[in-house]
Amino acid sequence: MSEQPVTLGRPKDEKTSVDILAATLQLVRLHGYEAVSITAIAKQAGVAKQTIYNRWSTKADLVLEAVFKETGRIAAAVPDDEQTSCQQQLSLFLCNVFEHLSYDARVLAALIAAAQKDEAFREAFKKGFVKPREAMLIDILNRAQQRGELSKHRDVSILSAFVHGAFWYALLQGDALNSELAQSLAAEIFWQG
Repeated sequence: MSEQPVTLGRPKDEKTSVDILAATLQLVRLHGYEAVSITAIAKQAGVAKQTIYNRWSTKADLVLEAVFKETGRIAAAVPDDEQTSCQQQLSLFLCNVFEHLSYDARVLAALIAAAQKDEAFREAFKKGFVKPREAMLIDILNRAQQRGELSKHRDVSILSAFVHGAFWYALLQGDALNSELAQSLAAEIFWQG
C-alpha cells in the first residue's frame, strides 16, 4: 500500500493567482511601481494580504511575474515561416515587443530602476524578461544565417546587443517604440551595403 503525500493547508486556487496578477498589472500601470502596495493589490484582487504572501515573497516578485506573464503572451517567439524573410520576422518580433513595452513602459522603467538597487531583483529581471527576448532575437538571426539572408561572418550576439541597446535607450528616453523603429532596426541589421 503506497502512502499518499501529506499537504498542509488548502491548495492554492489558480483563479486567485490569476486575479492577483491581473490586479497587480492594472494598478502598477495606473500608478507606477513605487506607488502600489501589497495592501492595494490585495484590495483590488479581493483577497487577504496573506494570500499574496503565501504565493510571492515580495512585491517585486509579484510584479515581475505579472509583467513576465504579459510579456510571454504578447511578445512571444515568432514562428519560423519559410515564406517570410528573417528580416520580416525580426521586424514582427520587435513590433510585438514594442507593443508590450508601450503598455508597460512606465512599469519596465521602474523595474529597471529597482534592478539597479537590488542584485537579486536584477538577476530575476534578466532571467525572466531580458534573456528570453535575447534568445528569441538570436534565434531569428541564426535562422537568417542558415538561410543565407545574413552573412555568417556577422556576430549575432553583437547584433542582438545593438538591437537591445537601441530599444532600451528609446524606452528610457521616452521615445516612440513603434513599427517604424522596429522596421528601421531590422533594416539596419540586414543591410547589405
